[in-house]
Amino acid sequence: MNGVDLFLLGRTLMKIGEEAMPTEGLGEHTRGVRSVLVVVGDVREHPGSSVGEIAERTGLPQSAVSTAIARLRETGAVVTTPDPADRRRVLIEPAARISARVAKVRSTSVDGALGEALGSDDPDDIAEVVGLLERLASRLGPRAGTHPRS
Repeated sequence: MNGVDLFLLGRTLMKIGEEAMPTEGLGEHTRGVRSVLVVVGDVREHPGSSVGEIAERTGLPQSAVSTAIARLRETGAVVTTPDPADRRRVLIEPAARISARVAKVRSTSVDGALGEALGSDDPDDIAEVVGLLERLASRLGPRAGTHPRS
């Protein structure tokens, strides 16, 4: 595997992840989730950050971060508070309680989208790949604390 192969695999996994996201019964904002997911991941790793700090870490334009934060606030995934050091800025934290929308997204299985991508509806094939992805996520995922940062 080389860098190009790894990059393309990452794109494929992102597309499968997007396909696995539920859309029914979630109200508005069921599409265009990439920047929102990048932002919410950063907020979870760096609670108490400002929009500018999130933009700097993620490489997203500040306007995209602001839009994502507004969407996340609307859905109850994050809360904002004025920065005591600079009242013009807000600090963003993950919400203390998981909203029904977030709970539904997190509880939705990837099996269907993964089976579609694999071209297989064999539960053993799907379970094998899910197991490999879970192992990879435990080694490289954001919660492992070892993922590359830009």
